[in-house]
Amino acid sequence: MRFLRCADSGLLIELADLRAVQALYAALVEELPDGVTDLVPAARTLLLHLDPRRANVAEIEAAVRAVKPRGGARSGGDLLRVPVVYEGADLAEVAKLTGLTEREVVQRHTTAEWTVAFGGFAPGFGYLSGGPPELVVPRRTESRTKVPPGSVGLAGSFSGIYPRESPGGWQLIGRTDLEIWRVDRDPPALLRPGVRVRFQEVG
Repeated sequence: MRFLRCADSGLLIELADLRAVQALYAALVEELPDGVTDLVPAARTLLLHLDPRRANVAEIEAAVRAVKPRGGARSGGDLLRVPVVYEGADLAEVAKLTGLTEREVVQRHTTAEWTVAFGGFAPGFGYLSGGPPELVVPRRTESRTKVPPGSVGLAGSFSGIYPRESPGGWQLIGRTDLEIWRVDRDPPALLRPGVRVRFQEVG
Protein backbone atom coordinates (compact mmCIF):
# COMPACT_ATOMS: atom_id res chain seq x y z
CA MET A 1 0.00 0.00 0.00
CA ARG A 2 1.54 3.26 -1.15
CA PHE A 3 0.19 6.76 -0.46
CA LEU A 4 0.72 9.66 -2.88
CA ARG A 5 -0.40 13.24 -2.28
CA CYS A 6 -2.55 14.86 -5.01
CA ALA A 7 -2.21 18.59 -4.39
CA ASP A 8 -4.14 19.67 -1.27
CA SER A 9 -7.41 17.89 -2.03
CA GLY A 10 -6.47 14.32 -2.86
CA LEU A 11 -4.67 11.26 -1.56
CA LEU A 12 -3.97 8.41 -3.98
CA ILE A 13 -3.49 4.90 -2.61
CA GLU A 14 -1.70 2.38 -4.82
CA LEU A 15 -2.65 -1.24 -4.13
CA ALA A 16 -1.59 -4.66 -5.37
CA ASP A 17 -4.57 -5.45 -7.58
CA LEU A 18 -8.27 -4.91 -8.21
CA ARG A 19 -9.29 -7.30 -5.43
CA ALA A 20 -7.33 -5.23 -2.89
CA VAL A 21 -8.92 -2.02 -4.21
CA GLN A 22 -12.44 -3.45 -3.89
CA ALA A 23 -11.77 -4.76 -0.38
CA LEU A 24 -10.44 -1.42 0.85
CA TYR A 25 -13.18 0.54 -0.91
CA ALA A 26 -15.86 -1.68 0.63
CA ALA A 27 -14.46 -1.01 4.10
CA LEU A 28 -13.94 2.75 3.72
CA VAL A 29 -17.28 3.47 2.06
CA GLU A 30 -19.05 2.33 5.24
CA GLU A 31 -17.33 5.02 7.30
CA LEU A 32 -15.25 7.69 5.63
CA PRO A 33 -12.28 8.96 7.64
CA ASP A 34 -12.77 12.53 8.84
CA GLY A 35 -11.86 14.98 6.10
CA VAL A 36 -12.51 12.53 3.23
CA THR A 37 -15.43 13.58 1.00
CA ASP A 38 -15.40 10.92 -1.73
CA LEU A 39 -13.75 7.70 -2.91
CA VAL A 40 -12.83 6.96 -6.53
CA PRO A 41 -11.70 3.36 -7.16
CA ALA A 42 -9.75 2.25 -10.23
CA ALA A 43 -8.02 -0.95 -11.33
CA ARG A 44 -5.10 -0.66 -8.89
CA THR A 45 -5.65 2.63 -7.08
CA LEU A 46 -8.13 4.29 -4.74
CA LEU A 47 -8.34 8.09 -4.78
CA LEU A 48 -9.52 9.85 -1.65
CA HIS A 49 -10.98 13.32 -2.25
CA LEU A 50 -10.21 15.54 0.73
CA ASP A 51 -11.72 18.64 2.24
CA PRO A 52 -8.55 20.74 2.60
CA ARG A 53 -10.15 22.73 5.44
CA ARG A 54 -10.61 19.64 7.61
CA ALA A 55 -8.27 16.97 6.31
CA ASN A 56 -5.24 15.93 8.29
CA VAL A 57 -3.38 13.76 5.81
CA ALA A 58 -1.23 12.00 8.39
CA GLU A 59 -4.31 11.06 10.44
CA ILE A 60 -6.18 9.91 7.32
CA GLU A 61 -3.28 7.72 6.25
CA ALA A 62 -3.11 6.19 9.71
CA ALA A 63 -6.87 5.59 9.70
CA VAL A 64 -6.70 3.87 6.31
CA ARG A 65 -3.82 1.65 7.41
CA ALA A 66 -5.83 0.64 10.48
CA VAL A 67 -8.88 -0.38 8.43
CA LYS A 68 -9.52 -4.07 8.00
CA PRO A 69 -10.35 -4.56 4.29
CA ARG A 70 -13.54 -6.45 3.61
CA GLY A 71 -13.29 -9.78 1.83
CA GLY A 72 -13.93 -8.66 -1.72
CA ALA A 73 -16.49 -6.39 -3.31
CA ARG A 74 -19.06 -4.44 -1.37
CA SER A 75 -21.85 -6.87 -0.55
CA GLY A 76 -24.48 -4.31 0.41
CA GLY A 77 -24.50 -2.34 -2.83
CA ASP A 78 -27.69 -1.69 -4.79
CA LEU A 79 -28.80 -4.42 -7.21
CA LEU A 80 -29.46 -3.37 -10.80
CA ARG A 81 -31.22 -5.78 -13.17
CA VAL A 82 -30.29 -5.22 -16.81
CA PRO A 83 -32.49 -6.69 -19.57
CA VAL A 84 -30.38 -7.82 -22.53
CA VAL A 85 -31.10 -9.09 -26.03
CA TYR A 86 -28.19 -11.43 -26.71
CA GLU A 87 -27.66 -10.83 -30.41
CA GLY A 88 -24.27 -9.10 -30.27
CA ALA A 89 -22.02 -8.99 -33.30
CA ASP A 90 -19.25 -10.83 -31.45
CA LEU A 91 -21.33 -13.48 -29.68
CA ALA A 92 -20.18 -16.21 -32.07
CA GLU A 93 -16.56 -15.09 -31.71
CA VAL A 94 -16.80 -15.14 -27.91
CA ALA A 95 -18.20 -18.67 -28.10
CA LYS A 96 -15.26 -19.66 -30.30
CA LEU A 97 -12.70 -18.02 -28.00
CA THR A 98 -14.12 -19.64 -24.87
CA GLY A 99 -14.94 -23.06 -26.29
CA LEU A 100 -18.56 -22.61 -25.20
CA THR A 101 -21.70 -22.59 -27.29
CA GLU A 102 -23.48 -19.26 -27.75
CA ARG A 103 -26.20 -20.43 -25.39
CA GLU A 104 -23.58 -21.32 -22.78
CA VAL A 105 -22.03 -17.85 -23.10
CA VAL A 106 -25.43 -16.28 -22.41
CA GLN A 107 -26.05 -18.66 -19.53
CA ARG A 108 -22.70 -17.85 -17.90
CA HIS A 109 -23.25 -14.11 -18.38
CA THR A 110 -26.74 -14.12 -16.86
CA THR A 111 -26.13 -16.42 -13.90
CA ALA A 112 -23.15 -14.44 -12.55
CA GLU A 113 -23.60 -11.53 -10.17
CA TRP A 114 -21.34 -8.76 -11.41
CA THR A 115 -20.16 -5.75 -9.40
CA VAL A 116 -19.16 -2.31 -10.67
CA ALA A 117 -15.49 -2.20 -9.74
CA PHE A 118 -14.82 1.31 -11.06
CA GLY A 119 -15.84 3.76 -13.77
CA GLY A 120 -13.88 5.11 -16.68
CA PHE A 121 -13.51 5.43 -20.45
CA ALA A 122 -16.71 7.51 -20.80
CA PRO A 123 -19.24 9.08 -18.42
CA GLY A 124 -21.43 6.30 -17.05
CA PHE A 125 -19.24 3.42 -18.23
CA GLY A 126 -18.72 0.91 -15.42
CA TYR A 127 -16.17 -1.88 -15.39
CA LEU A 128 -18.08 -4.91 -14.08
CA SER A 129 -16.08 -7.57 -12.27
CA GLY A 130 -16.96 -10.91 -10.71
CA GLY A 131 -17.85 -12.82 -13.85
CA PRO A 132 -16.97 -16.48 -14.43
CA PRO A 133 -13.41 -17.24 -15.58
CA GLU A 134 -14.83 -18.99 -18.66
CA LEU A 135 -15.84 -15.56 -20.05
CA VAL A 136 -12.39 -13.98 -19.90
CA VAL A 137 -11.68 -12.94 -23.49
CA PRO A 138 -9.31 -10.47 -25.17
CA ARG A 139 -10.42 -7.22 -26.70
CA ARG A 140 -11.02 -7.21 -30.44
CA THR A 141 -7.86 -6.96 -32.52
CA GLU A 142 -9.42 -3.98 -34.30
CA SER A 143 -11.70 -1.51 -32.55
CA ARG A 144 -14.97 -0.38 -34.07
CA THR A 145 -15.32 3.30 -34.89
CA LYS A 146 -18.94 3.31 -33.68
CA VAL A 147 -20.48 1.13 -30.99
CA PRO A 148 -24.21 1.76 -30.42
CA PRO A 149 -25.38 2.90 -26.98
CA GLY A 150 -26.60 0.06 -24.80
CA SER A 151 -24.16 -2.44 -26.28
CA VAL A 152 -23.11 -5.09 -23.76
CA GLY A 153 -19.58 -6.39 -24.11
CA LEU A 154 -16.72 -8.38 -22.64
CA ALA A 155 -13.02 -7.54 -22.46
CA GLY A 156 -10.47 -9.29 -20.29
CA SER A 157 -12.24 -10.27 -17.07
CA PHE A 158 -14.73 -7.39 -17.30
CA SER A 159 -18.19 -6.86 -18.72
CA GLY A 160 -19.50 -3.43 -19.60
CA ILE A 161 -22.35 -1.45 -21.16
CA TYR A 162 -21.68 1.41 -23.57
CA PRO A 163 -23.64 4.43 -22.27
CA ARG A 164 -23.53 6.28 -25.61
CA GLU A 165 -22.29 5.81 -29.15
CA SER A 166 -18.50 5.75 -29.18
CA PRO A 167 -15.52 3.90 -30.59
CA GLY A 168 -14.73 0.68 -28.78
CA GLY A 169 -12.90 -2.62 -28.91
CA TRP A 170 -14.91 -4.80 -26.55
CA GLN A 171 -16.45 -8.06 -27.72
CA LEU A 172 -20.16 -7.26 -28.16
CA ILE A 173 -22.54 -10.00 -27.03
CA GLY A 174 -25.84 -8.13 -26.63
CA ARG A 175 -27.68 -4.85 -26.15
CA THR A 176 -29.97 -3.26 -23.60
CA ASP A 177 -32.53 -0.45 -23.81
CA LEU A 178 -31.75 0.61 -20.26
CA GLU A 179 -30.42 4.19 -20.13
CA ILE A 180 -27.16 3.76 -18.27
CA TRP A 181 -26.32 7.48 -18.22
CA ARG A 182 -28.67 10.47 -18.12
CA VAL A 183 -27.54 13.95 -17.11
CA ASP A 184 -31.05 14.87 -15.90
CA ARG A 185 -31.08 12.01 -13.39
CA ASP A 186 -29.67 12.07 -9.86
CA PRO A 187 -27.25 10.38 -9.86
CA PRO A 188 -26.72 10.38 -13.65
CA ALA A 189 -24.97 6.98 -13.72
CA LEU A 190 -26.71 3.70 -12.92
CA LEU A 191 -23.38 1.89 -12.84
CA ARG A 192 -21.60 3.32 -9.81
CA PRO A 193 -18.81 1.59 -7.86
CA GLY A 194 -20.26 -1.07 -5.57
CA VAL A 195 -23.52 -1.52 -7.49
CA ARG A 196 -24.31 -5.19 -8.11
CA VAL A 197 -25.56 -6.15 -11.58
CA ARG A 198 -27.63 -9.07 -12.83
CA PHE A 199 -28.12 -9.46 -16.57
CA GLN A 200 -31.47 -10.91 -17.67
CA GLU A 201 -32.08 -12.29 -21.15
CA VAL A 202 -35.10 -10.89 -22.99
CA GLY A 203 -36.49 -11.83 -26.38
